[in-house]
Amino acid sequence: MFEYSGYQLRRKVLTFAGAKVHVTDEQGVLAAFVHVKAFKLKEDIRVYRDEQRADELMQIKARKIIDFSSAYDVVESASGRKLGALRRRGLKSIMRDEWQILDAQDNEVGKIVEDSTALALIRRAVDFAAMILPQKYRGTIGDDHVMTFKQNFNPFVMKIGLDFAPEAKGRIEPGLAIAAGILLCVIEGKQN
Repeated sequence: MFEYSGYQLRRKVLTFAGAKVHVTDEQGVLAAFVHVKAFKLKEDIRVYRDEQRADELMQIKARKIIDFSSAYDVVESASGRKLGALRRRGLKSIMRDEWQILDAQDNEVGKIVEDSTALALIRRAVDFAAMILPQKYRGTIGDDHVMTFKQNFNPFVMKIGLDFAPEAKGRIEPGLAIAAGILLCVIEGKQN
């Protein structure tokens, strides 16, 4: 489904209802489109091949209504196969964002952690600090670095670049990594 070593995720910050995320590959070609409905009690995010929303690729479903420390199951739509899950570390994420990467049986296999506690605290305490100190996340499976998410500042569009490390091949489902980027745009993006 996703075969490139890098992707760009873009979400317009100022939207009236819901959120739209465009996922493009290294050549700038649309690889996936996400439309998140507003005012849902429980997140149910659908990932489509394009903006027409005819071909659904994945589902990202919250297990709980409150997303403070919720887990999100990532399921391939065509086969119904669970790719894994992502769980936000609620209390740990107060100081610095942290997510657990879970396999299809809900065993923790890795994590996604914001770059630095000091920078995270500055971003949370100082208005507009994110403009000069954009967020960066490191994704690991075990002790191996497999991906990096880096936010590029733009006041009107949240942009997150996803780059896979060469060691990522076979270590993480690409769809699960894309889902993590979508959650960073949609869930973490609500904080900013």
